[in-house]
Amino acid sequence: LVNALMYHVKDLSGVGGKIRPGIVHRIDKDTSGLLVVAKNDFSHLALQKQIQNKTCFRIYRSVCYGSFRTPEGEITNYLARGKDRHDKVFIVPKGQGRLAITQYKVLLSSHGYSYVEWRLQTGRTHQIRVHASSLGHAIVGDKLYGPKERKDFGLKGQLLHAWELSFVHPRTNQRMTFSAPLPDYFEDFLKQKEFV
Repeated sequence: LVNALMYHVKDLSGVGGKIRPGIVHRIDKDTSGLLVVAKNDFSHLALQKQIQNKTCFRIYRSVCYGSFRTPEGEITNYLARGKDRHDKVFIVPKGQGRLAITQYKVLLSSHGYSYVEWRLQTGRTHQIRVHASSLGHAIVGDKLYGPKERKDFGLKGQLLHAWELSFVHPRTNQRMTFSAPLPDYFEDFLKQKEFV
């Protein structure tokens, strides 16, 4: 992504450093959807501040295993990378990790799966994936937090999608909202399971 951005925009924001120039926030590998890129440092810092102040709103959609007992709620806990497993994030006691808050709402349930909307209040690594798994409803296609006996649905990624993003434009101070359509493999799964 960075190489493609640098090809199109020669003077990207340097706030993200040499590895992630212009990237304001990230999405996990194998997650589809929107992310924010800043062309200059002024915009980058302003957008980062909105994320910190929780005025940048991020909504995700996913398909999870099982039917939720509680159709909506809020998950609040602390997350940290594992001491022995640096690729994985775990729920830890207060003081040993960073605060993570996610709100969720089940949109539909069908054939033992749930189509869920997630609203991030914080943006920790693997936050939604860990929170979904902690409820006993891992995201379909998640190779790290999903069940070991998972089926291979021929997916190109986990069924987690950065659906909508809303922030205040750094220069005009107008709120802007963007959404990205679900990828074909996600839509196909919804049709297979008769969500749509």
